Amino acid sequence: MATFISVQSKKASEVDLAKPLCKFIQQTYPAGEAQNDHCRAAEELNKLRKSAVGRPLDKHESSLETLMRYYDQLCSIEPKFPFSENQICVTFTWKDAFDKGSLFGGSVKLALASLGYEKTCVLFNCGALASQIASEQNLENDEGLKTAAKHYQFASGAFQHIKDTVLSALNREPTVDISPDTVGTLSLIMLAQAQEVFFLKATRDKMKDAIIAKLANQAADYYGDAFKQCQYKDTLPKEVFPVLAAKHCIMQANAEYHQSILAKQQKKFGEEIGRLQHASDLIKTVASRYDEYVNVKDLSDKINRALTAAKKDNDFIYHDRVPDLKDLDPIGKASLVKSTSVVVPISQKFTDLFEKMVPLAVQQSLSLYNQRKADLVNRSIAQMREATNLANGVLASLNLPAAIEDVSGDSVPQSILQKSKSVIEQGGIQTIDQLIKDLPELLQRNREILDESLRLLSEEEATDNDLRAKFKERWQRTPSSELYKPLRAEGANVSNILDKAIQADGHVKERYQTHRDTISLLCKPEPELNAAIPSANPAKTIQGSEVVSILRSLLASLDEVKKEREQLENDLKSVNFDMTSKFLTALAQDGAINEEAISVTELDRIYGSLTHKVQETLKKQDELLKNIQNAHQEFSKMKQSNNESNLREEVLKNLAVANDNFVELVANLKEEILLKFQTNGSDIVFARKTERDELLKEGKVKEMPLLLGVKGDEGAPATVLDQPLRTSSCCLLTSWPLFYDNSVVLLCTSHLMHCFSIYSKTKSVHFQNAAASTTPLLPLVFFLTFLWIFLFLLYF
Repeated sequence: MATFISVQSKKASEVDLAKPLCKFIQQTYPAGEAQNDHCRAAEELNKLRKSAVGRPLDKHESSLETLMRYYDQLCSIEPKFPFSENQICVTFTWKDAFDKGSLFGGSVKLALASLGYEKTCVLFNCGALASQIASEQNLENDEGLKTAAKHYQFASGAFQHIKDTVLSALNREPTVDISPDTVGTLSLIMLAQAQEVFFLKATRDKMKDAIIAKLANQAADYYGDAFKQCQYKDTLPKEVFPVLAAKHCIMQANAEYHQSILAKQQKKFGEEIGRLQHASDLIKTVASRYDEYVNVKDLSDKINRALTAAKKDNDFIYHDRVPDLKDLDPIGKASLVKSTSVVVPISQKFTDLFEKMVPLAVQQSLSLYNQRKADLVNRSIAQMREATNLANGVLASLNLPAAIEDVSGDSVPQSILQKSKSVIEQGGIQTIDQLIKDLPELLQRNREILDESLRLLSEEEATDNDLRAKFKERWQRTPSSELYKPLRAEGANVSNILDKAIQADGHVKERYQTHRDTISLLCKPEPELNAAIPSANPAKTIQGSEVVSILRSLLASLDEVKKEREQLENDLKSVNFDMTSKFLTALAQDGAINEEAISVTELDRIYGSLTHKVQETLKKQDELLKNIQNAHQEFSKMKQSNNESNLREEVLKNLAVANDNFVELVANLKEEILLKFQTNGSDIVFARKTERDELLKEGKVKEMPLLLGVKGDEGAPATVLDQPLRTSSCCLLTSWPLFYDNSVVLLCTSHLMHCFSIYSKTKSVHFQNAAASTTPLLPLVFFLTFLWIFLFLLYF
């Protein structure tokens, strides 16, 4: 059976995708069935990863299908989830496929918080598994040949895709196995093997020798190019190089053999012998140099038989001149293979688990649209509320409507009774007292949350700086100082808000003290409230006067305007229009979203009529207030000018103002600063600590032991146990030629005794740390020690 090269798969560390994705989904999408569906999809994705890369895969089509579905799913979620160090931070760790490790250290690993890195490694495994499946095919039948050719071309395309994208996907130097040079060579090897399969198919189908020769010559060309690419590199397994060299020669020999048959058919007997002689020489080279890797006995026998027969016929019959090799016409080439382009989805059975989730670009556009919508709605509502407060203030200063309701002068006006009832229902003065009592604790709690969050950021940043100074260029993750800039800016903003809140609460308390007695009066029952209001006897002419009727009509119109505003506010809040389809259409048509243009156009279409009505109510109120003030002047002139009437009106005004102040005070005191900052800070610090621990645990930046007294990259000083071990090792390894020198014997013995003394006596944490750093050296020292003692006793 022909020898084919298959690629070893990469091994991945376990990662929980479900938890961070579900957390992002819960923070981003409103609670409901859609959120639950997305979380279930995240769980399914986590299961799919375990099936694809969490276990060894069989060399079977179904295993490759699972791996390809996982790759397709990664491509699908890339635009939908913000995988980065400061958002969804998931660290993917993969081992180098070709690194077997060493006696004192593990294999090379790379851990990155990058979805592009995960995609690259998964696609590498797709190509590797495809090559393994192809190499297992039975090439004695058409089905096996067809399957092998398909998988080799797919593997070639996968490796070529990695070569073109790996540097941009990782934004750093990759491990050797996925470096552009390595995967480029692998792509060419897979293409050469696919071409060889077509050569075997043509040979099996007994196609014309001219065609077979061209197919073989093209395969030899591919193998030769791959051989040249890895000739001076030590990145691929050691057996790859001789196999490529052997295959290059074998394919050339096959091309020459079939071309010799064509020459014989054309009665060019000298050329036939020349080509067969060249083919025989090539096979002899393979047999002498690479017989450990390939078996060419059958091919060698076939070529030698043909060469012997050709020479015999030419010697006895044709006597044709055998041309030199350099004089032979070059054999043509025919390529029937092509690297399969990686076009997502690469799996025929792929179903997007997050099909209903919109891409991240659309999410961002929706977020900006919602912000524009909220600004427009809040601005309109704020204008209406400000206008309503202005109207209430004007009416309170004029003691309306209480003044025209109080024509009897001896009962509580209906408007005052309604205000009193509202204040009592909201808890009255006890509510404000409790809110003011809780205020210091509330502000202190917010301040503590902020300080604790900033402390966590500072501690993690300090740790990151220490490790960066210690490991220098090997500590390659994003500096915490840069990553935390947005959070620190947000923290400063929250701190300013707290400071302003403290100042504003002082004003609130002062304002409360000013109106406390009047608010307290509003909380009393109607009889006590009526007794507290001075009575008066207004002129009888006021009771049925025209000006009172005008004022009542104007106030009724103003009440209608207020009710219209309430309805407009509800309408503004209740408008709900899903912009997802608009943004998706724009993304599909243009490849990008002009969010501002689309949002402004749609907001004007949806809210244009409502904002127009808001402006109309503002203009209408201005006219009504102007007319109310004019009518009130006439009303005031008609009223009797006596102290009792003025005093009663003043009390009623104060009660109306007290109600307005009560409403505003409760609203202000119930405001609470909610620190989402704390959640964001804690999350990113936890993610950074997890990433740091992963890097240190996986050994990407661990300290190198100081062997034989030579310091490592960090230049760290030797520990208590390190120095005698290194000195003893140095003596042991360098003094064997001087064994009969007593001074050397005594020196080495002294160091070893000192080493074992420390080893047996030291029990402290310091010793444990020292032993951990010298663990790879201890077995060597122990072995040499016992050998030294044996020779020492033998010497004396």
